[in-house]
Amino acid sequence: MAEAVPTFRWNNNLRSASPTLSNSRLSPPHLRRHLHGCTQQNPRSSFHPRISCAAVEIGATAPAPAKIKKNRYQIENLTTWLLKQEQSGHIDAELTIVLSSISLACKQIASLLQRSSIINLTGAHGTVNIQGEDQKKLDVISNELFCDCLRSSGRTGIIASEEEDVPVAVEETYSGNYIVVFDPVDGSANIDTSLTTGSIFGIYGPDKQCIFDLDDDSTLDQAEEKCIVSVCQPGSNLLAAGYCLYSSSVVFTLSIGRGVYAFTLDPTYGEFVLTHENIKIPNSNRIYSFNEGNYDLFDEKLKKYLDDLRKPGPNGKPYSGRYIGCLVGEIHRMLLVGGIYGNPDNKNSKNGNLRLLYECAPMSYLIEQAGGKSIDRQGRRILDIKPTEVHQRTPIFVGSPDEVEKLEKYLFE
Repeated sequence: MAEAVPTFRWNNNLRSASPTLSNSRLSPPHLRRHLHGCTQQNPRSSFHPRISCAAVEIGATAPAPAKIKKNRYQIENLTTWLLKQEQSGHIDAELTIVLSSISLACKQIASLLQRSSIINLTGAHGTVNIQGEDQKKLDVISNELFCDCLRSSGRTGIIASEEEDVPVAVEETYSGNYIVVFDPVDGSANIDTSLTTGSIFGIYGPDKQCIFDLDDDSTLDQAEEKCIVSVCQPGSNLLAAGYCLYSSSVVFTLSIGRGVYAFTLDPTYGEFVLTHENIKIPNSNRIYSFNEGNYDLFDEKLKKYLDDLRKPGPNGKPYSGRYIGCLVGEIHRMLLVGGIYGNPDNKNSKNGNLRLLYECAPMSYLIEQAGGKSIDRQGRRILDIKPTEVHQRTPIFVGSPDEVEKLEKYLFE
């Protein structure tokens, strides 16, 4: 289909008499684009605009729809993202509140860490936790912050922490259904030197075999026993898990079973802003992270694996060694760039150093959601192991699928 479009042309005599005038100045802007479609007219009259027609094809070929570009100023914060997940039916309103409460605790801990040297929160607290580890001042304070935020949410029934001897049942006034396990400050040995630290959390639904209900005939020991039974669930039962990284940026990383998403704290607004969507761990990368100070305590198969990593590969370069001393930092790097992390058993620690319930299980959940792999020394999937104790330890190897499979060949073949 063709449509006649009028275009104006001005007399050349006028243009020659007034060199300062041009098509661009005399033609209206909405008509100027048609000038190229007509030939120049040479009228005899001195000043009469002539009209000629140019055929413009309309509807011959429909242009492809332009892609909608995301506004550079458009941001999505954690609260908005959680509400969208709730509206889509991926989580319920109660879980939204629990996750929001955890993010609030992380903001408070981040603020304390940034000012720890100024407000004298470095150094030891003078107490020892259930694992026999010296507690830092911020270990104790962060644990209280986590517990207070979770209690006040009114949606948690049982809380289990690295810093508590046994799980804590939330008072009936504030009690809910969710079970939250957490390590308030992972890598607390890094606090005094201002290095990377983090918080780890996992959220379970109530164990249907044992829902906490303290009646008049129950003793405290019976209540504690019920708490332990409820908390000790395999990682495959997790409803959500995540961590908060405290480093050059504060990054809240989360999965609700539909991929891994990371939110970076914007100090201007005090909000976690979505910065990494649906993170996928690379299939492989030549980076490994082991505490090689314990090399002589490892078994011979693991030693052989580490020895081979240090040999030059096809590109003439060996694997790069990275060790932060903070599980959150190791997992965060691995999610973004790949590689492998190991905390194996050794002659002095028969079950490794990391706790299954509130460290290994939540982190393995994130890694698997991102396409990675996580196993113990026997090759079992970490998420399939059911804890028999709240503070049970386990060896762990976690990372890119190809790198973990390469390790398995050394350990089990």
